[in-house]
Amino acid sequence: MRMREGLYKSMLGWLFETGAVKVSPKGKPFWYTSGTVGPYYINTHFLFGGEQKADELLALINKGKYDMLSLPGKILGEAMHNYAREPVYRALVDEMCNFIRNNIDISSVGCISGGERRDWFFSVIAAEMLGKPHISIFKKLNAVVTVDGKTSEITDLGGQNVLHIADLITEASSYERAWIPSIRSRNGRMKWSAVIVDRKQGGGEYLRGEGIEPYAMMSIDRGFFDAALSLNLIDKGQYEMILNFMNDPKGSMRSFLLENPAYLAESLQSGGKTSERARLCIENNVYQIEEAFLSRFKMYLDA
Repeated sequence: MRMREGLYKSMLGWLFETGAVKVSPKGKPFWYTSGTVGPYYINTHFLFGGEQKADELLALINKGKYDMLSLPGKILGEAMHNYAREPVYRALVDEMCNFIRNNIDISSVGCISGGERRDWFFSVIAAEMLGKPHISIFKKLNAVVTVDGKTSEITDLGGQNVLHIADLITEASSYERAWIPSIRSRNGRMKWSAVIVDRKQGGGEYLRGEGIEPYAMMSIDRGFFDAALSLNLIDKGQYEMILNFMNDPKGSMRSFLLENPAYLAESLQSGGKTSERARLCIENNVYQIEEAFLSRFKMYLDA
């Protein structure tokens, strides 16, 4: 179902307002953990109310995940508390539940699942709002189910249909590795996936191949950034860099580094994560750049 224009614009605003989508200034792309560079970050869980609030909930999850039976209740408590006080999160959760009702026959959903950790920002409260049991799936494939506020371990779903809710989908590697096997091993059928953002990196296609129907409230594609430009959420320089990146992620950033050696030198000298990631780029020659060019920066690697 096509999202109405007003809601689409609202969601764009929420993503930028909370920092869930960050776009770099032209000529200053972000360094990613892989040692590559790119013009934007997506941290969908920041829709919880910004980076600080999201980090606080992550800290609660990290501290509490060893007590699987009490953790879901703690997450729901924090989510409901935040829902009452954070307008963006409240509006998003309401629209997410409407989106699910408009696309999926809720009466055919037996349970809602979410995976460790960021899925839980949205799946736990959505299950509460939609009146469905919630399955919390952990990275080691453990799972517990919460029904009417009581959480217990679960071994057999009795063939129930499951809707998995996630903040973000890229290549669906977490689905493949953990979420789908965890449900299937418990005699459940993951029939649908609903996400806030689809990065359009093949995840939806993978899910369809597994017999799971994917739904995304928003997709990160050219239309997304066209709309962001029209709403003045990004400028023309940022927009052009993003389009070059989307058309050829590796080639465009390789060209950028070759044309901007000062940027690479500055990154190597900056300290912290930035210099670590820039060093990784050179040491692994991520962009397959000629040795003659890379040799200019060896002094920084030896420092």
